[in-house]
Amino acid sequence: MPHGSPALFLDPRINRREMLRRASNGFGALALGALFGADATQSRAATLGSTPAVPSATPHFQPRARSVIFLFMEGAVSQVDSFDYKPMLARYHGEDPRKAIGKLEKTQFENVGKVLKSPWEFRQYGQNGTWVSDLFPHVGRQVDDLCILRSMTSKFPEHTSANYFLHSGLGLQGRPSLGAWVTYGLGSLNENLPGYVVLNGGQIPSGGLDNFGSGFLPATFQGSLLNARGTPLANVIPSESSERLQQVKQRLVQRLNRQALEDSGGADALESAITNYELAARMQVAIPDLLDISGESEATRRLYGMDAPFEHTRTYARQCLLARRMVERGVRFVELTIPMVDGYSRWDAHGGLVKNHGDNARAVDQPIAGLLQDLRARGLLDETLVVWAGEFGRTPFAQGSDGRDHNEYAFTAWMAGGGVRGGMTYGATDDWGYKAVSQKLEMHDLHATILHLLGLDHERLTYRFGGRDIRLTDVRGEVIREILA
Repeated sequence: MPHGSPALFLDPRINRREMLRRASNGFGALALGALFGADATQSRAATLGSTPAVPSATPHFQPRARSVIFLFMEGAVSQVDSFDYKPMLARYHGEDPRKAIGKLEKTQFENVGKVLKSPWEFRQYGQNGTWVSDLFPHVGRQVDDLCILRSMTSKFPEHTSANYFLHSGLGLQGRPSLGAWVTYGLGSLNENLPGYVVLNGGQIPSGGLDNFGSGFLPATFQGSLLNARGTPLANVIPSESSERLQQVKQRLVQRLNRQALEDSGGADALESAITNYELAARMQVAIPDLLDISGESEATRRLYGMDAPFEHTRTYARQCLLARRMVERGVRFVELTIPMVDGYSRWDAHGGLVKNHGDNARAVDQPIAGLLQDLRARGLLDETLVVWAGEFGRTPFAQGSDGRDHNEYAFTAWMAGGGVRGGMTYGATDDWGYKAVSQKLEMHDLHATILHLLGLDHERLTYRFGGRDIRLTDVRGEVIREILA
């Protein structure tokens, strides 16, 4: 070591960040070479792979899908009014369900009315003649891309717990969400955007932001909430009068963060916070470009329904278009919440079924169909898994006279693209659409299958917490291999 040079490797208090900062020439050149010599995937994987929190940022095996778009239909869509055709409801319409159906399970509000037929006609679509109701005429025309799961079940008849169950595999607050597990296992494909983004159409689901949280995983993996309309994210536009002033502030914050991290002994929560701050700075450049859809063609805008007369169709059309732009840019997991249709009623049709489901379907039907068509046309559908689901189903008999109560014993979800067989149905309910009776599926099965399609073994994707290795699917879950392409 030359005389007078700093004793870089003799100081026992030196930490990783300080060492890299001091060794600017050699490591700086190495970092520059890495930036120019590796793509975003390799760079991100190397970054995540070097942290104690993430042992690996590569798939366990060859993935079928690269990204997920989760279309969350909060409030619970009625399966018997959408994708599960039951002629028996029309035959016994208006009769006592206890006599027609038999024993009824306890419902959320215990206001049991008569057997209620669907107010919508069902039609057959696609090569296999799959039945879809007139609620979803646009999606129906894309049915050859869909794998419809008619035998989904939940363990919870109440929205908040069911939402947590759908998102995290546990009906309690505080567990990591599916999107957090995906980004924990795979990282992001774009260093300037979060790996997990929630596009808020106006309706934050019951249970709040914990539906998108990282739980005991590092905070780096929680969902980043972006508004689909208006200001997408607080402070995404710099408030400083000049770029130089902002840079001075950033350098000051970086120095303070480094010192705090050193003083804390490398606390994971602080490390995650610093990582998120660094990502936020890069997002100030990436987000405005991402959300600027002025370069999209008029034909694309019409395809999604951005010219629709119904305001909420336009809102969801923008969400779906942005979701496509995100997976193009390497965002791993994109979740869309629904627009604020009819206040906070969501798909929760305890009364006024026709207006409730009619307005909500009108908002999302064309944009979802446009998304599927656009992904297919751009060659993205094969590598993008689109998932459509609510938290549970609804009863085949009325609540009161014109609503449907919660039903955890059967509901419908569907998937498209990303290694899933299209043009098929899986599972079945009884003649009333009341309970799953064939190939019954639990939430853990859905989660295991999504992870499998991304190249992740749900039994190996674990995190040590509370003295044991915990996974998204706990001790349950089977990959639904019959639906794999």
